[in-house]
Amino acid sequence: MNIKQEIENLKVQLKYHNDRYYNQDDPEISDYDYDQLSLRLRALEEEHPEFISNDSPTQKVGGSAKREAGILVKHNVPMLSLQDVFNKEEVISFVDKIKKERADSVFTVEKKIDGLSVSLRYNDGNLTMGVTRGDGINQGEDVTDNVKMIGDVKTKLKDIVPYIEIRGEVYMKNGNFEAVNERLEAAGKKLFANPRNCSAGTLRQLNPEVVKERKLSLFVFNVQESRGISFATHSESLEWLKKQGIKVIEGYQLCRTAEEVWDAIKAIGESRGNLPYDIDGAVVKVDNLADREYFGTTSKVPRWAIAYKFPPEEKETVVKEIRLTVGRTGRITPTAIFEPIRLCGTNVERATLHNQDRIDELDVRIGDTIIVRKAGEIIPEVLSVVKAKRPADTVPFQISGICPSCGAPTSRDDNTADTRCTNINCPAQLSQHIMNFVGRNAMDIKGFGEAYVEILIKEGYLKDIADIFYLYQYRDELIEKGLIGKEKNTDKLLKAIEESKKNDIDRLITGLGIKNIGRQAGAELGKHFKSLYELKKATYEELIAINDVGDITATSLVEFFAVEENRDILERLEQAGMNFISLSEESAADQRFAGLTFVITGTLPTMGRTDMEALVKRYGGKVSGSISKKTNYLIAGENAGSKLTKANEIGVPVISEEELLKLINE
Repeated sequence: MNIKQEIENLKVQLKYHNDRYYNQDDPEISDYDYDQLSLRLRALEEEHPEFISNDSPTQKVGGSAKREAGILVKHNVPMLSLQDVFNKEEVISFVDKIKKERADSVFTVEKKIDGLSVSLRYNDGNLTMGVTRGDGINQGEDVTDNVKMIGDVKTKLKDIVPYIEIRGEVYMKNGNFEAVNERLEAAGKKLFANPRNCSAGTLRQLNPEVVKERKLSLFVFNVQESRGISFATHSESLEWLKKQGIKVIEGYQLCRTAEEVWDAIKAIGESRGNLPYDIDGAVVKVDNLADREYFGTTSKVPRWAIAYKFPPEEKETVVKEIRLTVGRTGRITPTAIFEPIRLCGTNVERATLHNQDRIDELDVRIGDTIIVRKAGEIIPEVLSVVKAKRPADTVPFQISGICPSCGAPTSRDDNTADTRCTNINCPAQLSQHIMNFVGRNAMDIKGFGEAYVEILIKEGYLKDIADIFYLYQYRDELIEKGLIGKEKNTDKLLKAIEESKKNDIDRLITGLGIKNIGRQAGAELGKHFKSLYELKKATYEELIAINDVGDITATSLVEFFAVEENRDILERLEQAGMNFISLSEESAADQRFAGLTFVITGTLPTMGRTDMEALVKRYGGKVSGSISKKTNYLIAGENAGSKLTKANEIGVPVISEEELLKLINE
């Protein structure tokens, strides 16, 4: 890959992750991983300025404004992001650069709260508007009603000034975050990944009462603009805000040298574990406001401030037990259960040990003191064992040769480090096997959640996946017992089950739970074979000749169809009316979208994104995850966001779900 291609790829990745973080409040990667991508792009652009473009994420603030919480509002003052730095040398370089121009400069060092940035506007001492960061330059969302529900927000200042706009960070204390997730878990709803996501999602709620219930907090860290009052320094403005009863950033320090700045950053880092809220770094700012004017800003960041980002957090704890669980394919996974610790905003008390090889490599034992971190600040992992603190009576841990669920013998895979239960009817595998089968990547039976799967297994209605399609025989019983709810809910699920029989065979192949067969392999097999009948009869030699099907996959397929119990399940599925014929065969002649590239965004009226992708591909089209000049159509639903904006900017035609269906039906 050449330099220009790498830059373009990095731009696409960063734009995608910006959208996930700023607009959807649902990041897929950690801040650390994002920072590494950003640093790489920045370095390449500095080395090759001829490839810098105005649409580069290094030249823009990350988010875009949405209409979920209210109308869009024009920013009076841009709400810029900060330049990130990651080591002492970069901090000292920043201070030295400022001192070279302004020798008497003083710096403030503040905690960097991990939350959602807002500005508050006061006219004649009264709060008149709250605005989110949005795109940071032009506009944000009006969240006035919501910010008034935050206890730290003052709706009236003590001193009446004609106008002042202040900027702060909305965040959530750890205790309040845990309380929100406990309520969501009790209601069977999706949990928030961390306090930052919870804060952002809550502030964009349409119902202010939800904001009040979740108890958001706010720290103010800057005066953006003022009329009728002026300040010489940033610290002076913070002290004035304190007198107005406004909660400003806690414990900021004034520093005059690079070493003082670094010591202040270290002190903030050392306090990190004792705070009731999450911080992800420290902010260093020039204190004198006239000097800030002198240094100015780039299109994205002020030149008078930086944000030092802390490295991933690591903590010690003690292993209480190593627990073995059995997955849907029979794989036995060891998990370290340890004394609870707090990492990156959440309580952590377990981490996977993966397999016997990893246990042996770490030499981790029950009773050991271990060091745990969140890999990429998301997934807990055991980093190492503190052997100096090991109790004398510990013994090496060995995964048993007996399945912890059903007592059947286990076996070690030849080509991997995995240990598996040899009993295909192991009860521990059934729940996960059925969840995989009904899930979005497989049969996509809407409304068939984990709670229903568990109760139907417990009550004896589900003993394998084929039983799903015979549940209609027990309709009256199910309604009477209320296992799926009342009549309306039960009929709704039974209808979804009936509709799923029409799915293309690639979904069925994916859902069967064949070892080493996921969504991609299922799709490839669905294209290659005209029916499941053909796939069942395929030899190892025929299978291995297919693209993306290697020795392990081909062997898994042959072994699966050789098992009598599996053949019986397939026979019962066929008797229930399951489609075994490739639907792509029916539409193979109709390739009307061949050569066309589509992008899908927003919430479609009747179809899920996976279904829409399948429909486009059925007619020969290609589906991409990002907009470019090569995109032929953007299929847009509600809350389309930044992709719709870009499509309009570069002239990509935008169509609705209904318009796409018209193209197919013409």
